[in-house]
Amino acid sequence: MVSEVDVVIVGAGAAGMMAGIWAGRNNPGKKIIIVDGAKKPGAKILVAGGGRCNVTHYKIDPDDYAGSSRNAIKKVLRRFDVNKTISFFQEIGIELKREETGKLFPVTDKAKTVLQALLSELHKNNISLIHPLRVEKIIRCDKGFNLSSHSGDKFIASKVILATGGKSLPKSGSDGHGYLLAKSLGHTLTPRIFPSLVPLTLPNDHFICSLSGVTIPASLEVQTANGKVLKSFTDSTLLTHFGLSGPSVLNISRYYKSHKMEQADSKLVINFLPEFSFQKLQKYLLEQPHKSISSLLGDWLPDRLLKILCQEVNVSSSQQIDQIPKQKRKAFIKIVTQCELPVSGDRGFKYAEVTAGGVPLDQINLKTMESRKCHGLYLCGEICDVDGRIGGFNFQWAWSSGYTAGISV
Repeated sequence: MVSEVDVVIVGAGAAGMMAGIWAGRNNPGKKIIIVDGAKKPGAKILVAGGGRCNVTHYKIDPDDYAGSSRNAIKKVLRRFDVNKTISFFQEIGIELKREETGKLFPVTDKAKTVLQALLSELHKNNISLIHPLRVEKIIRCDKGFNLSSHSGDKFIASKVILATGGKSLPKSGSDGHGYLLAKSLGHTLTPRIFPSLVPLTLPNDHFICSLSGVTIPASLEVQTANGKVLKSFTDSTLLTHFGLSGPSVLNISRYYKSHKMEQADSKLVINFLPEFSFQKLQKYLLEQPHKSISSLLGDWLPDRLLKILCQEVNVSSSQQIDQIPKQKRKAFIKIVTQCELPVSGDRGFKYAEVTAGGVPLDQINLKTMESRKCHGLYLCGEICDVDGRIGGFNFQWAWSSGYTAGISV
């Protein structure tokens, strides 16, 4: 059976639903459908922000993103900015609250209320959501596009919006198939597509792996071989049985992986006391020579972490500073403030919150999100080469790019 429609949106995630809502609002007489391969649409919305859905951030800046050029990203973000996002969600029944971090969450603290509001708005605008239905092929035809699915259902549409996501959290339905669809319609992809906002792994015998459950504020830096800082983040850091996670790690992961691919000798360095540099900590310790390491640093570093840092350089946390040989003291200060991490890998797309890489923005008309390679094809969301840091930035890209595609289609 072949169904003829005006617009098919492939993917019912944040960007796809946003595109559907605005396409429907602007074209009330058109037949618009969204198809998604997942049994339950909006899975990423439901798991985001620990199940609370961090809808956006109060202050969005292109510098919070990587991938395509900041100027290109800015052009899309300003089409539907934070204020418009807040107003939109308020309009569909979702009040947002700002937390100390700057993140905006629904006042309900429940992601399902966000998803339900989006689904309800689709229904109000007569947008049909068909799932699970996986689009396998999209071929150009006289009437626009011929879409075929795994189940044998076929659609002919004058226009198509690809909002398939990237490869992160594949169980949500974003398994990278959208990239194949984009390529089949004339697009190329960035040379590298890799997990972003992803926990990092360390060798099993690294001391950090024995500290599972310890959470501390820490600073992480990507450095060149000679110590030049390329990128840094300071935030909550979770030590785990496999290595490292938490906001600082997720944010730095994209930059570490990217620089490591370009320069193999790039390194990741952690400072367990971000308020201290090597020199500042050395001065602080030497000013109180008759006190022990634990009495001086015990208020800042968890006991388990402090003891194992001491063990690694063969000193005791109960030792007075003036009783520690100079070389060992320097080794201790270095492991606290400049500990190089032998990263062995990452936890992959299964645990990554977003994908780095995708369809470059220079292949898309940013005023409309229409493909420059294939007339009538639009792209939005994570399939594009744009990835932001944690805090609602990736959702904002989804809302902005989805809105732009929706009003333009």
